[in-house]
Amino acid sequence: MELSQYLEVFIEESKENLQTCNEQLLELEKNPEDLSIVNEIFRSAHTLKGMSATMGYEDLANLTHKMENVLDAIRNEKIKVTAEILDVVFKSVDDLEAMVHSIADGGDGKRDVTEVVNLLQAIEKGEMVPSARNEVATTIAPGLQNVSMKYEAFEQTVLHQSFEQGFRCFEITVSLREDCLLKAARVYMVFEVLEKMGEVIKSNPTVDQLEEEQFDHTFVIAVVSKEDGSHIEKSIQKVSEVEGVQVLELTTHHLHPQEDDVTEVPKGDMDDKEQAEPVSKEKNKTSKQSNPSSKTIRVNIERLDVLMNLFEELVIDRGRLEQISKDLSNPELNETVERMSRISGDLQSIILTMRMVPVETVFNRFPRMVRQLARDLNKKIELEIIGAETELDRTVIDEIGDPLVHLIRNALDHGIEMPEVRKANGKPEEGTVKLKAYHSGNHVFIELEDDGGGINKQRVLEKAIEKGIVSNETARTLSDRQIYELILSSGFSTAEQISDISGRGVGLDVVKATIESLGGSITIDSTLGQGSLFSIQLPLTLSIISVMLVEIEDEKYAIPLSSIIETAIVKKEEIMNAHNQKVIDFRGKVVPLLFLEDVFEVPKASKKEELYSVVVVRKGEKMAGLVVDSFIGQQEIVLKSLGNYLNDVFAISGATILGDGQVALIVDCNALIK
Repeated sequence: MELSQYLEVFIEESKENLQTCNEQLLELEKNPEDLSIVNEIFRSAHTLKGMSATMGYEDLANLTHKMENVLDAIRNEKIKVTAEILDVVFKSVDDLEAMVHSIADGGDGKRDVTEVVNLLQAIEKGEMVPSARNEVATTIAPGLQNVSMKYEAFEQTVLHQSFEQGFRCFEITVSLREDCLLKAARVYMVFEVLEKMGEVIKSNPTVDQLEEEQFDHTFVIAVVSKEDGSHIEKSIQKVSEVEGVQVLELTTHHLHPQEDDVTEVPKGDMDDKEQAEPVSKEKNKTSKQSNPSSKTIRVNIERLDVLMNLFEELVIDRGRLEQISKDLSNPELNETVERMSRISGDLQSIILTMRMVPVETVFNRFPRMVRQLARDLNKKIELEIIGAETELDRTVIDEIGDPLVHLIRNALDHGIEMPEVRKANGKPEEGTVKLKAYHSGNHVFIELEDDGGGINKQRVLEKAIEKGIVSNETARTLSDRQIYELILSSGFSTAEQISDISGRGVGLDVVKATIESLGGSITIDSTLGQGSLFSIQLPLTLSIISVMLVEIEDEKYAIPLSSIIETAIVKKEEIMNAHNQKVIDFRGKVVPLLFLEDVFEVPKASKKEELYSVVVVRKGEKMAGLVVDSFIGQQEIVLKSLGNYLNDVFAISGATILGDGQVALIVDCNALIK
């Protein structure tokens, strides 16, 4: 059977099933007793296993099968859900996603998943220590009463493998003297001694807490070594200010719960017929209601791109026809062209709608990310997503993911405070991050709000002056929002310490650059101690835009309507000078004037103007008046890139072909205002 024709469908459906697994696992973490959620995950895993086996991807099918066995044991109440078990299932889903991506990129979907398969089998046999239950003490073997650390599944696997390779494992309790001044330095020296003799597996408290001296005078380290216990003890005793060392050797017996206390899961594979039974019942239930899948078809995005390109050509020819019919003034031709314009307008909105994708496709990877980051940072954080069904053009969706990841990491790392700090400030220990998307006019807004510590204006200003981003004089004139937006400047970072979470000073300037390259903008509002709001404004689509056509000498330029506030005719005597800059008074505000013929170096004919045509444009709170020779009118145009040779042309974002065949350049108002 020729399977390649089904490959695309397999990849799409696999991604959907894995996404369901991810979402439902997050739900299960909140409601570990809800077995209906487990059924949902099981159903997706079962479907994925069947498809993988049919397509011949054995590694994918095998891993899914092992995961399915664990899920089946959970839904039959043979295993209780714990944080450790969920971590392993999440890891399985990550590996499955990596395999599917490999297949999508033309690979064979093979991946070394021995570690995660061993962990799943261990869970299935009931060999895992469930730390999230009160009866933990009863399930630990008697020889481990004086062992101060619990080992997660991964660590247990490492220890087992070490035993098999002839290593010994020691749990070493080190006590420092009461009057020890540099505890972190002594800890470092102990680690240095141990790392020469073996490999450190774990410490209690964690390494970070030890470095920050968040412990009294005693700490425990687990180490794998081939050295003798007494030799390790003597070596640590030599470190100054160490008062006592106790070395306990662990055995495999220490790492297993007692057989009687843990419910066994039946070994061997479950019968597929048994597994499929509840699934088919569910399917019958849903099919009676309605079958939405029969109303939709999957279309390759490349075909939509071709359709869009063809339609763009049609828009250019439509403009040409409108021009010709105007010149000829033939009533029948005019009528036909008007009808064609109306129909092509409807066609345009349908094609654009077909290219629209819900922002959910980007948002749905964030709950997993926030869960993991919150754990890494030892913070309690709830992510709220609002308006995930809001739609955006696919080209914008493809680009917006990374900036949002950066902003969320920033909010989690720098925005939300540690639980104890929040408690001290009268806030709930759990911080909230809200991600919201909505339509407004011809734009989509994406807002990221956190109830964290907010932005310290004074600190931002000091840092910006120190880095030379603004001068002392300019700093005095800045509004609050302008100060907050300094954090978007290149090379700006207020982080005292570099962290892996929000990057190494490669800051929010990358986010700003990406959003502006999409024709969007970003604004920041913040209240110290209460939180921050990052608001991103994006165009609905990038390919067909409405513009105001203007003329400068014999050249035509297009200014996007989304940037224009209004047009005005200004008398020569109304133009004033301020700081060597020509300005006008526009509705009580001083607005600087830019003469586009100077900006674009258009050859001038000698003439003395008494009246000036001005287009007032805005970016955020900043405004500018663009002086042109005359207004031609409003028009819908197809935005074409200038190509790689001309990608650095100042204040020009692209070009378009007009109805008379001429090329008009599209003005980048953001660059001019900047």
